[in-house]
Amino acid sequence: MTSSDIAIDIDNVVKRYGAFTALHGVSMQIHANEFFTLLGPSGCGKTTLLRSIAGFEDVNEGAIRLYGNDIAPLPPHKRPINTVFQQYALFPHMTVTENVMFGLRRSGWSRIEAATRADDVLKLVQLSSFADRKPAQLSGGQQQRVALARALAPRPKVLLLDEPLSALDLKLRQAVRVELKQIQRETGIAFIFVTHDQEEALTMSDRIAVMSSGHVQQIGTPREIYETPINRFVADFIGETNLLNVTVQSVSEGTAQVILPSGHPFSCPAATVNSDGTGHLSVRPERIELCPAGGGDLNVKVESQVYLGTDIQLHTRVADGEKMIVRLQNAQSTILPEIDTVVGLKIEAGAARLLAD
Repeated sequence: MTSSDIAIDIDNVVKRYGAFTALHGVSMQIHANEFFTLLGPSGCGKTTLLRSIAGFEDVNEGAIRLYGNDIAPLPPHKRPINTVFQQYALFPHMTVTENVMFGLRRSGWSRIEAATRADDVLKLVQLSSFADRKPAQLSGGQQQRVALARALAPRPKVLLLDEPLSALDLKLRQAVRVELKQIQRETGIAFIFVTHDQEEALTMSDRIAVMSSGHVQQIGTPREIYETPINRFVADFIGETNLLNVTVQSVSEGTAQVILPSGHPFSCPAATVNSDGTGHLSVRPERIELCPAGGGDLNVKVESQVYLGTDIQLHTRVADGEKMIVRLQNAQSTILPEIDTVVGLKIEAGAARLLAD
């Protein structure tokens, strides 16, 4: 892959605040025309990394390159990078068009050039009919799109988005996710999106970097991150999973032989080469089938049922005390076991994974 294919190259970046290290030798490459998400809990370093790319934070070690060029010496306003923040910071006394034009005019664009460009980006975000309105006359989703149009107007090479959907209600967030991804495709530039919301990351991203405590835990496509988590943190943070304590008998060529809590031998893919002692098996709740007691991989006692609309969760417990959640489709054909009954669980072939802790 050439430098023209890599929009942002983050090379062993370290960021310290006094004695506290926020980023520990972080490295990743973000491709041109890619929707890339930095995902992790609060305090994991994702916003610090984003601010370092933007130039709002200086790094202590390592390099950040934009299409092969070191951008460390450049102040934020000299970098061909724009940012959309959580707070949209629209000027309340200006119209939508004037808000979009503001930065362009400050950068030396003529009024005609700025107005033409503002018209173009407002068409892109489907707000042309709102061009003469003030921000107070717009919904939250519309204000978000004005902020996006303003950030796209100068034709940045990379767009940074720092949790821009956090202030929107659930239905609006779901709608704007689709719009954002479509706009990214149409602009053809790299979007780097910061969020702690796993669903946002899975639905919008081409690739995801999962971060924790200033370290990158795993980088991959949404399917890779969800289906093949590399360690316990990623498996537990992305979506919902059951983590079973198992005895590891052997690991060879990516396949583990383990003993389940029931004493049942089990074969599964492995993210680790460690074959000594115990380990954790990740099993997604939707990849488990109910069966008669004794007819599956585990026997469990049903403790409760949780109705979720599209799905129904069964909260169960293995004989050794470990909890397991089973997710069933809410369909007329679904037969739910009674509370306090013992049922069997059959793990779908290839669905379980031995993790590297």
